Amino acid sequence: MIPYCTREDVMAAADFKLTARAGRKIDRSVDAGSRSVDALCHRTFYPQYDTRKWDWPNGQYARPWRLWLDDNELISLTAVSSGGTVIPMDTVLLEPNTSGPPYNRVDLDISTTSGWIGGSTYQQDIHLTGLYGYTDDHTTVGVATTALDAVQTTLTVNGEASAQLGVGSLLRLDGERMLVAGRSQTDTGQTLAADMDNHAKSVTVTVASGAAFAEDEAILIGGERMLIVDIAGNALIVKRAWDGSASAPHSTGAAIYAPRTLTVTRAACGSIASTHTDSAVVERWDPPPLVRQLAIAEAIVTAGMEHSAYSQVLRSGEGDTERRKDLSGIKGLRAQVYDAHGRKARLRGV
Repeated sequence: MIPYCTREDVMAAADFKLTARAGRKIDRSVDAGSRSVDALCHRTFYPQYDTRKWDWPNGQYARPWRLWLDDNELISLTAVSSGGTVIPMDTVLLEPNTSGPPYNRVDLDISTTSGWIGGSTYQQDIHLTGLYGYTDDHTTVGVATTALDAVQTTLTVNGEASAQLGVGSLLRLDGERMLVAGRSQTDTGQTLAADMDNHAKSVTVTVASGAAFAEDEAILIGGERMLIVDIAGNALIVKRAWDGSASAPHSTGAAIYAPRTLTVTRAACGSIASTHTDSAVVERWDPPPLVRQLAIAEAIVTAGMEHSAYSQVLRSGEGDTERRKDLSGIKGLRAQVYDAHGRKARLRGV
């Protein structure tokens, strides 16, 4: 299943430090938080290419040309059949046509001869092939810098993509979707062009080409991680000692690394693994903003509860001095998300 936020989102929001142990805990919390959003809204938001089947006739008591999808909402549809007979796509109507996707029902154009005709048995009679889910919104974040065959599981990207991706990001290259499962450091080919001391006021990293980096990208020099907050020509303005690393002096010529090598799960969401060039455009799938924010909040709460042995009580003494955690903020966010994106009940006979 696809998460609705990344490990890096939660680390930044909660000021967690980057360690392998913390990463595993956060990943568990991100998965739990994302699935709690699904449960709250009674739907899944990520895209999934699939063929799904329905009985016909079934117990919906709907009009004979209409099929309700319930929680199998569609973003797009590519093929329809009933009783083994292919139904022409130009006779298929996705509804509601004024507000979808997602589409929650499929109608057949009653001005045509198409119909749910039934086969030898009513069980799993209707087959719908398409992209299921809530949204398929993407943002172009950068490009690949190495070619990829159909089986490789490491993808190297440029600085712009590295700055905008994290563990849990869902990518699309050409027609294939990939899930980022890990990140590792890559030699950027750039070196430090001037000495740096270990003082917090020393925030300028001089390089041969500032265009090779991106704002919000984390870099590694020696054992110190730094966050790029601005770029002025060939000067990177950084925040020192990032992610719990220690500030240290660095000498001219020191190699500069960045987490641009991604470990990816290929052929995600029902897509097909294929080859990609070293300049393939990298797109990131984006959940609705409120959904992402709630997934981050749920992950932080879950990680905090794990740290406190799942106790929601902070004790400063006995009796009336007991204080409970205030969860009103996340409760309000849950209500916002449900109002905006929750799947509401319908009258099944309509």
